[in-house]
Formats: sequence, structure tokens, C-alpha cells
Amino acid sequence: MFDAENRETLLDVNNIEVIYNHVILVLKGVSLTVPKGGITALLGGNGAGKTTTLKAISNLLASERGEVTKGSITYQGQNITAQDPASLVRRGVIQVMEGRHCFEHLTVEENLLTGAYTRRDGSAAIKRDLEMVYDYFPRLRERRKSQAGYTSGGEQQMTAMGRALMSRPQMILLDEPSMGLAPQLVEQIFQIVKAVNEGEGVTFLLAEQNTNVALRYAHQGYILENGRVVMEGPAAQLRENPDVKEFYLGMSDEGRKSFREVRSYRRRKRWLA
Repeated sequence: MFDAENRETLLDVNNIEVIYNHVILVLKGVSLTVPKGGITALLGGNGAGKTTTLKAISNLLASERGEVTKGSITYQGQNITAQDPASLVRRGVIQVMEGRHCFEHLTVEENLLTGAYTRRDGSAAIKRDLEMVYDYFPRLRERRKSQAGYTSGGEQQMTAMGRALMSRPQMILLDEPSMGLAPQLVEQIFQIVKAVNEGEGVTFLLAEQNTNVALRYAHQGYILENGRVVMEGPAAQLRENPDVKEFYLGMSDEGRKSFREVRSYRRRKRWLA
């Protein structure tokens, strides 16, 4: 069993605030820790601040006129709040963006090889890792010569994840891996995340709206609402929490309930009580 408390902390996000366009406050004192070798889920509805949190860590906010104005982000014991994204990639922090973002005009294999552009350990090592990626994603082996823009949404998600693995990362920031995919494919993607975590020791911080599937595969979770962390804990405990069941898993003591039936003021009151 994964014991987060006795694991080395790989990433520490401490009370950060993020502002867009110098005026729009999006994150309001978000704190979280990611233990080395684990799967940590960042959960919440659309607009809760999940993607902004990942971009704050990977330092991709500047392209959207966003910035971390308070707090700090520490990776492997060093402050990375102001470190540029390329340096973070070289240090082993890779973000897989929401919406997959493959190079559509390149083949699947060419996409995968772009993930190795920062490596300096030779073509033989890169070839071995390419085979490793194909072992985790057998479908990509079949489609390796296909133009990425003509592959399915699931295959593009696999390509984006495989490209991240080609950089030999220590940590992958995975943004909404289930978005737009059929339930069977969602399960397959999360099974691969679990296999890569266990087989390669890669740490995952994944942002996900599908709370049900995320909490089945994650070791711990954080729930965001309106730019704040409103609940955190081991994934098994969150799965059994009555509020999580009611608001995110669609169940309550009275049975299954639609999320839309719960008024927002009631939700806020219960979270902040």
C-alpha cells in the first residue's frame, strides 16, 4: 500500500495565488504536496482552478498573461516559482496539456521522438525508450507511421503521454486525460498511468473532472472549488466521504443524486463549514 506520509516530498506548492491580466484572481492560497512515486489527483469542476495550478507549476502561465503573485513552488527541495519551462523539462517535470496537442502533420512516431529532444544519452537509449513506450501503448506501435492528425482522440492522448515519457521524466503533470474520450478508453488511459507509475516510478499529478475514475487510481487527492482547496486526503478516504459522494460521485445516503440538483450556495456552505 502506498504510504504518502512516509514518502519523500517531490513537489510542494505552498499557498500560491495566481492572477491573470493583473486583475483576475484565479487561485486563492492553494497548497498541496506530491510525494515521490505516487499518483496525486487534483479534482474539481470546470473552472475550479485545476489547469491553472498545473500551469503555475510548469511555469506556462506567462503565455496567458498569468503570474504567481504569492506563495512558492518547490521541486526536489529547490524553489522553481520563477524557473523557465525549458529548465523544468530538463529537470524532469513534463506537462501533458489538456486537449492532447499533438503535431498533426507528423507521424505518431515522429511525435514521440520530439519528446526526446532534450536528451543527450545517445540514439540507442532513445530507441530503447521508444520500444518501452510501444510496450505501454501497443496501439501506437500499430499506428506509428500514421499522421497524428488522422488518429483518434484516444490515440492522440496516448501519443501525448508517450511523448512525455520519451523525455525520461520524474514527474508528469497530466491535464484532463479523460476529456472527450469514451468510458472504455478512459479506463485504458488510467490503467496505463498506473502501469507507468508502478513500472517506471514516474510521479503523476493529474487534473481531472472525472472524480470517480481518478479516485480509483490515485493514491491521494485534492478537491478545488473556486480557486481554493476545499478537501484533501487519501483517495480511499475521499471516495467514502459523504460530501464527495453527493457532489462529485452523484450519490448520497438517499441514493443517486444529480449534481445539478444541489444549489451552489448549499455546496459552498457545506465545504466551508
